[in-house]
Amino acid sequence: MSSKSKKSSDKGIGLMAPIGRFLKMEASGGILLMLAAVCAVIIANTPLNQFYVYFLEKIYLTIGFSSLDGFAGLQISKPLLLWINDGLMAVFFFLVGLEIKREFLEGELSTRDRALLPAVAAIGGMAVPAIFYYWQNIDNPELLAGWAIPAATDIAFALGILALVGSRAPVSLKILLTAIAIIDDLGAILIIAVFYTESIKFIPLAIGAVAFLGLVGLNRGRVVNIAPYVLIGFVLWFAVLKSGVHATLAGVITALFIPLKCHKDPKHSPLKHLEHGLHTWVAFMVLPVFAFANAGVSFAGMTWADVMNPVTTGIASGLFFGKQIGIFLLLWLVIKLRLSPMPKNANWWQLYAVSLLCGVGFTMSLFIGELAFDGREQAAAVRMGVIMGSLASATLGYLILRYGPNKPTISSR
Repeated sequence: MSSKSKKSSDKGIGLMAPIGRFLKMEASGGILLMLAAVCAVIIANTPLNQFYVYFLEKIYLTIGFSSLDGFAGLQISKPLLLWINDGLMAVFFFLVGLEIKREFLEGELSTRDRALLPAVAAIGGMAVPAIFYYWQNIDNPELLAGWAIPAATDIAFALGILALVGSRAPVSLKILLTAIAIIDDLGAILIIAVFYTESIKFIPLAIGAVAFLGLVGLNRGRVVNIAPYVLIGFVLWFAVLKSGVHATLAGVITALFIPLKCHKDPKHSPLKHLEHGLHTWVAFMVLPVFAFANAGVSFAGMTWADVMNPVTTGIASGLFFGKQIGIFLLLWLVIKLRLSPMPKNANWWQLYAVSLLCGVGFTMSLFIGELAFDGREQAAAVRMGVIMGSLASATLGYLILRYGPNKPTISSR
């Protein structure tokens, strides 16, 4: 091998190493996520269910200035379930924000050619499932709030399924799935901000605005120490939570101001360092804990009418049918119009399987379901729909990847 080609090869390996670590971490976390969800369903259908519900919904944790007069507004008291959904998931969304920033600045979404295929596919993957849900609940205006539930994709769960098929899924396929899911997450963030904020308290929001300006100041001042960003991010989270806007958005906003590069040391990336450190905690603690707390569905006394609840069928059909139709149709269209090439070493069957795996909504779908419906009235229907749609999508996607053709299409790049 010539010196020039060897350098080119080494550079390629260097670029792929972070992607490989990311995919491996997400896939392993996805498998743990599945086990946590299965455990929750098992416990919910045994006598242990009463302890499961009591632990999550009846035990309260309070922080703030509860003993000082005039500081009642600086107190947060929530059951453990909401601390998981509002607190731990803010860490997850913080990591999502880091991933989005990195991908748009120098990753798979940094150029038009790279971003077009997953971007168009993600738009179809959000719009068509929402249409499926809306169509099945159009006669029930009070249920239409759940339209965004099947629009989400669980990147960890989906990559966990891809990991089970090993080398039968080319790396380009995994990168495509990751890019679609990241854009999907960005869409989910915008949906939460716009559609799931009911009332706003302006004093906490003003405090949040000051915290926001603090983040801007740190970034413009080229501060690379992570601690000030995290401290101000916590103030922003507290203020946003008290304002009525969903607190997880504070995680995304904070992440977008973390510097990608250090002006004093070009080899050091504060964003990548933080992203790498958080991945382990999010993949192996935050998401499994969230799955365990939110996936427990009791089948006791459930009838066929419960399964055919329009919320359940709307979510399930949106995830299974809506995702695969919206994503695969637009993937096919973009590639056939030569707007973007076929992913390297991939074929149409594999792209269809990826479209199916994007129907594994799980974590994000459950999360949006918690925002869409207050109380427990529709909780079981949401969980049932998410589990049914995600399980069907995961099973068929896995079978096609495992037993379908894996010979690449000639036109793939």
